[in-house]
Amino acid sequence: MKQILDQFFKLTENKTSIKKEFIAGFTTFITMAYIIFVNPQIMAQSGMDQGAIFVGTCVAASVACIFMGIYANWPIGLAPGMGLNAFFTYTVVGEMGYSWETALGAVFLAGILFFIISVTNLRRWMIDSIPMNLRVAIGSGVGLFIGFIGLKSGGIILNNDVTYLSLGDFSKYQTILAALGFLIISVLAVRKINGAIIIGVLIVTLISLLIGLVEYNGLLAYPPNIYPTFMKLDIVGALDVAMISVIMSFLFVNLFDTTGTLLGVASRANLIDDNGNAKNLNKALAVDSSSSIFGTFFGCSPVTSYIESSAGVESGGKTGMVSVVVGLFFILAIFLSPLAAMVPPYATSGALIYVAVLMLSSMEKLNWKSSIDILPALIIIVMIPFTFSIADGIALGFLTYVVLKVGSGKIREISSGAWFLTFIFLSKFIFL
Repeated sequence: MKQILDQFFKLTENKTSIKKEFIAGFTTFITMAYIIFVNPQIMAQSGMDQGAIFVGTCVAASVACIFMGIYANWPIGLAPGMGLNAFFTYTVVGEMGYSWETALGAVFLAGILFFIISVTNLRRWMIDSIPMNLRVAIGSGVGLFIGFIGLKSGGIILNNDVTYLSLGDFSKYQTILAALGFLIISVLAVRKINGAIIIGVLIVTLISLLIGLVEYNGLLAYPPNIYPTFMKLDIVGALDVAMISVIMSFLFVNLFDTTGTLLGVASRANLIDDNGNAKNLNKALAVDSSSSIFGTFFGCSPVTSYIESSAGVESGGKTGMVSVVVGLFFILAIFLSPLAAMVPPYATSGALIYVAVLMLSSMEKLNWKSSIDILPALIIIVMIPFTFSIADGIALGFLTYVVLKVGSGKIREISSGAWFLTFIFLSKFIFL
């Protein structure tokens, strides 16, 4: 067995070992395991069965990770993406009024487009067509979106009829624990302790258990029934003109986030060849895009590569065996449904806020010296949370970008891809 693994994953060639890859896989799993608690809570608010989503999250993540390891031989962990699950629940279902089945259909169609882009030259054209500032802004805007949801679910901010928002009631245990969860995660992260997020979530849950805010339901059990969400996507319902901007939003966020994550981890794992290109990048992208398609069968929002994979790489992981180990741990996590059911929403709010802070760090890459470049980017970053819609925020940013370019006499600098996307978003506001 040892020789087979060595030959298949090229362990000796990559100067690693089974022990190192296993430790790296466990490290990656611990850093991203919070998704098995957070994703079901968010998706359940769209009307989906929380137990089924818990199982679906674990299954989709497991299959995606194992596929990544075997096919692309990359040390990348995958799972339903943060931000897009919130967009799915609060915007597509909550604000726009579509059923979760139709929203899953939109995720499926976006996955099909992503797969086509990944295996053709369209990926290069699409990425090059979008100005860097707008690409960075989309990720940062999604971060603020997640952070806003975390603050709201933890009671740290509240609705206010006069000022719209106000500080929450810190006389309540739930609010205090939500803030404490963020602080615990932050301290652990600063001390570079792997699994800071999941540790913070579990500590808050334990405190809640000790003071009687939640009931103990056990730790292990047979997996919940997955059939309430299995193969329930409505593709025909998603073939609606009004859904075009939603599908494109799912596509853009997933495309840019995935590409950035893969290239970042590839660099750390020495997966760059002599020409500066990432080895097997096309295979890795094909796995990521096909995983989003597969995930919809189990009721998941887009499945994407996790930047937390860098933790496993930093601990010595270099091959796809890391991903396979992560996938196996996700399978084992299916039996933790009682624990997942005990985790209260305010226990995960700290995780959402912390992830938001991490996503905002990409703003340092913005070009602040050019008003034409920075203004549309800031519009996206601000308007995604303010409109509570990733699609509307992106649309307003693109429209601002084109108007500024045309108004400053730099119309030739607008790429064909930017024109195409602007036309789609403009049509959304005019006709839909």
